[in-house]
Parts: sequence; structure tokens; C-alpha cells
Amino acid sequence: MDYAIVKTGGKQYRVSPGDVLDVELLDVDAGSTTELDDVLAVSRDGQMRFGAPNVPGAKVVAEVQSHYKDRKIIVYKYKAKTRYRRKKGHRQNYTRIQIQSIETGG
Repeated sequence: MDYAIVKTGGKQYRVSPGDVLDVELLDVDAGSTTELDDVLAVSRDGQMRFGAPNVPGAKVVAEVQSHYKDRKIIVYKYKAKTRYRRKKGHRQNYTRIQIQSIETGG
């Protein structure tokens, strides 16, 4: 099982070819491909390669399927006895990508 550990949007993901995952918003058009260069580890044919911090020459090629906003979450601040109340909503932007290939560069 070939897989890689990539970092994007401040989070780390374990990805394999064919995986579909939602990551923080990427500035790439839907339908195009993008390369994730921040590869922390690669497993190919049972052999692990770890980077310090990144694996040199390794990249993950992914196709951008769509951009969307997540459901709204409500943030509510309240302090008792002081008439302080703040209600605010937030919708996070995400990009849905499908992993095409993992290239080790060597």
C-alpha cells in the first residue's frame, strides 16, 4: 500500500492514490490539477522515507474537484451579570481534491 503524509492548510493528511479529501481552501481553479510539495513521509513498496522536514523531490499530484463552504457554526460569547452577549456565525471554505499520484522524485 503506497501512501504519503502531506501537510496543507496547517494540517497533516495520510493520502493514497484515488483518495478524495477536503482541505483548507486552495487558490486553484476547479477541474485543474495541483501539486502538494510539502510531503513529510512516503511509503512505497513497504519502504518508508521520512523527510527532515520534507522528503526531497517528493510531491503529490491532486485534481481539484470543487470548492464549497461548510455548514455554519455559531460562536456565542456571554458574560454573566454584565449584559455582554455576542453572537457570530462562521462558514469555513474548503476544497475537495482527489489524489492522482504520489511521486517520490528518486
